[in-house]
Order: sequence, then C-alpha cells, then structure tokens
Amino acid sequence: MGDLVIGARSGAGDPEGSGGGRVTRSADSSMPSAAVDDATAQTADEHGTGAEGSSEPPRSGSEPADESESEAPAKPHKQRSFLKELPILIGIALILALVIKTFFVQAFSIPSESMQNTLQVGDRVLVDKLTPWFGAEPERGEVVVFHDPGGWLNDEPTQQSGNSFVRGVQDVLSFVGLMPSANEKDLIKRVIAVGGDTVECKGDGPVKVNGVALDEPYIYPGNTPCGTQPFGPLKVPDGRIWVMGDHRADSLDSRFHMDQPGGGAVPVDNVIGRAFVVAWPVSHWSTLPVPDTFDQEGLTGALPMEPPVAGAVGAVALLPLVRRARARADRRKES
Repeated sequence: MGDLVIGARSGAGDPEGSGGGRVTRSADSSMPSAAVDDATAQTADEHGTGAEGSSEPPRSGSEPADESESEAPAKPHKQRSFLKELPILIGIALILALVIKTFFVQAFSIPSESMQNTLQVGDRVLVDKLTPWFGAEPERGEVVVFHDPGGWLNDEPTQQSGNSFVRGVQDVLSFVGLMPSANEKDLIKRVIAVGGDTVECKGDGPVKVNGVALDEPYIYPGNTPCGTQPFGPLKVPDGRIWVMGDHRADSLDSRFHMDQPGGGAVPVDNVIGRAFVVAWPVSHWSTLPVPDTFDQEGLTGALPMEPPVAGAVGAVALLPLVRRARARADRRKES
C-alpha cells in the first residue's frame, strides 16, 4: 500500500482552486476514496480546522483519554526519612542555642554558698546578656555575673569530670550555652554601689551608700551587714562597681580585695550580665528583683547645689513669668 499524506488546513486561506484538506494518493493505493475523505475530515477536526472553524487545541499524547483517567490521583511525593532530617534539626537547634547564649541569655551554676539564702549551691540562674549590648550598666541591688577581675579565684579548683567522654559532652553543651562551663572563672554577687558612690560599713553595720543606710533583708540569717570585714568610707571609681555576697560571713567579695587595683571594685566591662531568674531546680524557681531598699531617696548621691548655682537656675526658671508680668503691665499703661 502506498504512503498516505494528510494535511490539515491552516488558518490562512488556501490557494484558489485547491480543496480544503486535500488528500494525495499514490497510484497504487487501494484505499477507497470515501475512507480517505473520512480520515481527512477526522484529522482536520483533531487539529481544529474543521468545517466550522473550531479552535479546540490539539490533544497532546500525555492527556488522558477520558474523564475517568483525568480524575486519577497524582502520585504522592515521597517524604524524606525522619532519620535523614534528624541531623539537620539537631544542627539548627545547636546554632540557635549558640546565638541565644552569645547575645541573649546564658545559664550559670552556683558553685558556692556566698549568695545564700538568695541562691543555693547547684542552682541554675539565667543571665540577661542583651541589655549590656545596648549600653546598659549594672545598677544598685542587681545580682550580676562577672569575670574574675584578677586574683579572686586563684585558689578555686575547676570542677571537671574525670571521664574524658563526659568532659567532651560538657564542653559542647557549655559552648552552646546549655550548661555552665567548668573552666570559666566567673563570680556572682550583688551590686551595692556604682561608680561615684561612697560606700562604708562600720562595726555591726548597716552598710551605707552616699550616707544612706541600707535595710538588707536578703542577708543570710545570723550575719551582720559588715560580716568580718568592716570597710570605708571609700569612693567607688567611675566605670566600676562595689559587690558583696548575701552570705556576708562566707563571701570573698570587694571587701577582701581592697589591696588590688580598683580598691576591690569590679570593672563594668567584666560584667557578663544580670541574673534575673532561678531556673533550676524547679522547686527553687524564683525571680531576682532589685530590693526596695535601693529605691530610697538620696541614694543616687546627688549633692546639694551651691547657693550661687541654685540662684542662677531659679532665675532662669522664673524668667518667662517675669516677662509675662512686664508685658501685662505695659498693656495696662497703654490702655
């Protein structure tokens, strides 16, 4: 049988005298003319060039043959194995923990009794590291964590496990901030005075800041405000803080380092942040607010102004009132 060539009519008009959807047969073809015509019409309809000019697009070979096939559900996407995703999730969690530890909050463990009864040995406190990034400095009454200024912890041994695997796990967890580091030389105390303050404690106390006596209910029961080391009066250098433990009889704080640079005061740059909550154990959970005794008037150390300075400030404040009085007097004279 000869080759059959079927052509569909294009959108443009056919040349004059040509038939729409012309079919050319070879001489030896035995296909009846009617069958060829039917095949031509069917082909033209499939290509959207039938007699009625239908614009239906041709059906691709990938389209379903009938409606039932078109409604067949798509092949479900194969989900990734949980075991393959687990390392990714762990990596993201560690990165987030490292970012939080570096810029926001870090956990610290209480290693000694120097802050009893406010903090117990083994307590975990959370320290705010964000506000110092914005220039905030420690304030009176806050409990702060700070790096050893030098010589405060020389005799303190590091608390590390004898098991090398456990030490490795501890190092990783401390690196990302999930547990305190056993190698860091950090301390935790309460800020009593800041730069420019005058602080003292004589005999059995009380502690005085800028001449104002502090009522300290947080001191360990049975201790005196001065403990075994009275001091002062002394002025805290600018850029430093005077710190004391709440367990005054068992705290090697600023009182015991007055022979060192700064007179026992800690540089503000050494402060890591403020401890604001006891997070662990759950039975010890509590916040660490600033006691009301540090809100007393006069504690800021503002000195009274000299009479000439006070007079000048008062005159400047009254100047607008004097001008108004003169203006009223001038209007009355004119009227």
